[in-house]
Amino acid sequence: MDDMKPQNIQMSAQQTQKLSPDFDHLPQKPKRNKYAFGCAILASMTSILLGYDVGVMSGAGPLIKDDLKISDVQLEIIMGIINIYSLLGSAAAGRTSDWVGRRYTIVIAAAIFFIGALLMGFATNYAFLMVGRFVAGLGVGYALLIAPVYTAELSPASSRGFLTSFPEVFINTGVLLGYVSNYAFSKLPLNLGWRFMLGIGAIPSVFLAIGVLAMPESPRWLVLQGRLGDAKRVLDKTSDSKEEAKLRLADIKEAAGIPEDCDDNVVQVSKRSHGEGVWKELFVHPTPTVKHILLAGVGIHFFQQCSGIDAVVLYSPKIFEKAGITSKSDKLLATVAVGFSKTIFILVATFLLDRVGRRPLLLTSVGGMIASLATLGTCLTIIDHSEKKVIWAVALAITSVLSFVASFSIGLGPIAWVYSSEIFPLRLRAQGTSMGTAMNRLMSGTISMTFLSLYEAITIGGAFFLFMGVAIVSWVFFYTLFPETQGRTLEEMQVLFGTFFKWRSTMRELEKNKHVSKEDGNSNKSGQIK
Repeated sequence: MDDMKPQNIQMSAQQTQKLSPDFDHLPQKPKRNKYAFGCAILASMTSILLGYDVGVMSGAGPLIKDDLKISDVQLEIIMGIINIYSLLGSAAAGRTSDWVGRRYTIVIAAAIFFIGALLMGFATNYAFLMVGRFVAGLGVGYALLIAPVYTAELSPASSRGFLTSFPEVFINTGVLLGYVSNYAFSKLPLNLGWRFMLGIGAIPSVFLAIGVLAMPESPRWLVLQGRLGDAKRVLDKTSDSKEEAKLRLADIKEAAGIPEDCDDNVVQVSKRSHGEGVWKELFVHPTPTVKHILLAGVGIHFFQQCSGIDAVVLYSPKIFEKAGITSKSDKLLATVAVGFSKTIFILVATFLLDRVGRRPLLLTSVGGMIASLATLGTCLTIIDHSEKKVIWAVALAITSVLSFVASFSIGLGPIAWVYSSEIFPLRLRAQGTSMGTAMNRLMSGTISMTFLSLYEAITIGGAFFLFMGVAIVSWVFFYTLFPETQGRTLEEMQVLFGTFFKWRSTMRELEKNKHVSKEDGNSNKSGQIK
């Protein structure tokens, strides 16, 4: 792991010299790679499974409570337990994807969720439903980990942010479909409505599993298996140019420990390249670079969920009820509006990630969330303490919910998946990203299963003030520790990390070396930095 030390900045400067003069201008206005675009969409569609479950449970939960005669605590558990179960799925997916490949791991995710959705749809009692939630949770964990990893490894640097944000796009699409399903099946008899809502989720997983078979395998996984010929063919299709494909292959070979001049179609790779020893490098003997990357990759997922987004999405009918909307139909329509807001703004984010950059969007997003949570907490507190209906406070509370999910979706929502999937070194990527996903699901489950108890203990307004405090801490965390990764190759990420709070000076030195490398390239074709 010595090659991951942050001070080796000159290596990246020299790597840039491999680029031809024409390739130097590609990042300015690259053509969208349609093949990579199609593969990213297919892979990311697995995220619909999580989004649908989260969205549909907001409407199915109250029906389950009435039909199965369960308590508020049991309802909290059934709503949020899938996130805890998905911890097992995400932990297993890292090793599975190193073993059978990224593509077949996506098929496994769809198959597991298919079984879980059927079990939930045919559940006859609370225990049966919990079994279905467990199986579906495993599928969700697999899907959450592998979609961003596969997309990041397949995408060219010029559009990686755009393509890697697709999983969050489809999570939001799934949430919206779940809300629509709630509204569509809410008119059915009580014992059928929630079963149709949950069981119908099995249908998209079938199409996902079939569609994934048309995708190529990740070129980085192929290199780790020694299949250089197959990796080259995939890179030729998914790169912006032949020059970029050659550079990406050279970088991946270097990271995998394969000699640069090795051009065989199939080569022998060391046993360690198959995932062994990764946990030791992550936790037992991590370099400063790995420590910084792990802190950033796990930390962004911690703060993404502790901001309270799942509380808002899962319990939006309850929040709107507290805000003064009593009609069941109106509450469901209001939750659909939340789904539309999330979906529209995540689409905006996908087009800004590679133009504006990760940091500006992330900091702006969290700033908007802080303002929205402060307003929502204030309005709900006023409504709680008022004997009469305060129309302006109700309207402002609803607006604050919509602005909160919009702020989340334009930055923190997609960037958590983009950032954590692109910063880990090649050998550590799958299992390192699984740690971030596990943290995401752990905190999501914790928030989901405690929100009702939390707001009963400190009032609903107090609960959102608490989330606001967490969001303020997260803004400081992101501002101080997160370097910009826009336009960097995945193999170049190691240079940006390892100095923690001093990453800005590392960034300046890297840019200086790149500038020197470019000048030397124009005057000295040997490509060496003097």
